Amino acid sequence: MELFSRQVSDIARVRRYPGGHIRCEFVLPGSKTSGQILALGHSDTVWPVGTLKTMPFRQARGRLWGPGVLDMKAGLVFFVFAMRILRELTVPVQRKVVLQINADEETGSESSRALTEAIARRSAAVLVLEPGTGLEGKVKTARKGVGDFNVTVRGRAAHAGLDFEKGANAVLEMARQMERIAGFTRLDRGITVSPGVIQGGTRSNVVPALCHVEIDVRAPRAADARYLERQFATLKPFDKRCKIEVTGGLNRPPMERSAAVRKLFATARHLAAEIGVELEESASGGGSDGNFTAALGTPTLDGLGAVGEGAHAAHESILIHRIADRTALLAKLVAAL
Repeated sequence: MELFSRQVSDIARVRRYPGGHIRCEFVLPGSKTSGQILALGHSDTVWPVGTLKTMPFRQARGRLWGPGVLDMKAGLVFFVFAMRILRELTVPVQRKVVLQINADEETGSESSRALTEAIARRSAAVLVLEPGTGLEGKVKTARKGVGDFNVTVRGRAAHAGLDFEKGANAVLEMARQMERIAGFTRLDRGITVSPGVIQGGTRSNVVPALCHVEIDVRAPRAADARYLERQFATLKPFDKRCKIEVTGGLNRPPMERSAAVRKLFATARHLAAEIGVELEESASGGGSDGNFTAALGTPTLDGLGAVGEGAHAAHESILIHRIADRTALLAKLVAAL
């Protein structure tokens, strides 16, 4: 991010925070007497250091390719150039404009969440620079809440041949619990419960005393999060000699399609139409830092970054011919809000 800071130093005041997060307050034309607009992005990717050697940045077939180009380096670049457009064309902006770039979004936003929520409370609107949905570039007006539950079963170890009946099999108990846990899914309500990682036992000739499972949960509404908490609290052992421990919950609240979000989308759709773009909306099963800001009641519009495909995959890429209109839309939004 040191390179990024140097690239914006002529148009923004940059402040660094512990954890590698930064804020850029842009110097733009206009009075800026009506609060602030927050643009939100992240600098981290899912790709390990060294990926560029096997997946180099390149231009081909009308696209830009490379690790993190879609999710979400391009969105950050678009926003900076949108602010340069406003400066060069002397377009007045009525609100202060701040870009916050978090360094830990892909790993759960543990250290940046409080920073994000504090500035979102002082903002009139939040523009999230995550990529749009699909090759149409639909913006996101709703996202599911995301979380993890961890379930541990504690049984009793014993020799599987000599003392089989003295053991309480934690793996067998967990297998029975997994059927119950999977039943918490409610597809008609968009609630999903997915056991993803399971660990248990030591050797095949030992009745296992411990088993642990990590479970991904997704919930589109705050009420659904409470439903999941109640369901996990009902887990009781089939084998009374075993004990069950449950921890975790939602770590990103749902981004619900509130009236404020709908109004912000309507503004963006109108502005996009002025430049010949039909802007559509979508709901996403994945989360972003926009979940935090929307849950506070701050009008939030997500998916305003690049148009492309392959986030977190080897074919990650963006469409070159959609760079101009996405950048223009960001500039027009900032000027209009």
